[in-house]
Amino acid sequence: MSIRVVIVDDQQLIRTGLAMVVDSCQDMTVLGEAADGAAAVELLASTSADVVLMDVQMPRLNGVDATAAITARDGAPRVIVLTTFDLDEYAYAALRAGASGFLLKDASAEEVITAIRTVHAGDAVLAPSTTRRMLEHLADTAPRPRDDDAVAALTEREREVLVEIANGFANPEIARRLYLSEATVKTHVGRVLAKLGLRDRVQAVIFAYDHGLVRPRR
Repeated sequence: MSIRVVIVDDQQLIRTGLAMVVDSCQDMTVLGEAADGAAAVELLASTSADVVLMDVQMPRLNGVDATAAITARDGAPRVIVLTTFDLDEYAYAALRAGASGFLLKDASAEEVITAIRTVHAGDAVLAPSTTRRMLEHLADTAPRPRDDDAVAALTEREREVLVEIANGFANPEIARRLYLSEATVKTHVGRVLAKLGLRDRVQAVIFAYDHGLVRPRR
């Protein structure tokens, strides 16, 4: 089955370019397009997409608010935020709102395709360096209410893995640091996400920060 993609951007040229990239892949199809966040929310209320490529700065409804509205629904698609600048504050706000990562608008076709496949598979599009910058950004925002019962439900090993994720380490690195096999790490990551009700590693980073498990390095 093809990965169903919705493209949201107020610039027709960008939508057209992204649609060409997506349609060039046999395992993907463009399900629809929207020129602003409000139109995207309306479209996705009646369309079952898998991945949304979402611009952040748009008229009527911005990408942050649109992402929050879309990801709040049951069976919501994964959202990849499109941003012009790597340190765009709107991109970080979108991650907290439920996005699974972000891409720069000058990303290559290969990077876009890889990102779509990655989030569709249940992972996140966020480099370790971006994870560290996100923690620094979160330090300047108000944390969400804590759920100490959720933290208590984790085993000691699962908590260790969560901290490693929040520090920006990929599974192979976590395996080396904790002297585990990659398969075991993958199992622990899945259990952490399931127990905490999180979609992906981005949400795990935010959860770990909000619950005091990691702190930004200033």
